[in-house]
Amino acid sequence: MRLSSKLTMLMAGLAVSACTNGNRFDNDAVDLNQATGQAGGVVPGSASDPASPAYFQQTVGDRVLFAVDQSALGPEARATLDGQVQWLRTNSDYNAVIEGHADEQGTRAYNLALGGRRANSVMEYLVSQGIPASRLRFVSYGKERPIEICSDESCYAKNRRAVTIISAGPTS
Repeated sequence: MRLSSKLTMLMAGLAVSACTNGNRFDNDAVDLNQATGQAGGVVPGSASDPASPAYFQQTVGDRVLFAVDQSALGPEARATLDGQVQWLRTNSDYNAVIEGHADEQGTRAYNLALGGRRANSVMEYLVSQGIPASRLRFVSYGKERPIEICSDESCYAKNRRAVTIISAGPTS
């Protein structure tokens, strides 16, 4: 019991001494809600930085969708890709890998080929708009990397896609 009361007294003394300086935090006040980084509140590398891959993914758009068994680009896909072209022109230090994907319908081999055609279609469009082919490459994952898993058209539609992944430096 004697040890218990000594520990209690010690803890009480530490608690009181920690509260003796009421102004101890005034000199180091930090507003955690204020943006830090470059002028204008842009945090480098964040989705608010127009030169960042996060901005590309979230604001420009990193994916285009396709119809069933198709690799042709529709008007909405072209609009997204036009934004990608502008971003890639402005940010010439970045390269891109275009991933082709398919839904779960069909064989593995068929979907790998279809994913390849979709990724190649995106790559050809970007090159036709002036992006050097040396900054681009493509890969097909077929049906192996779905973002939605269910046997329903709503899932299939999200999985029929090409995704542009941005990276700094060489594409090889």
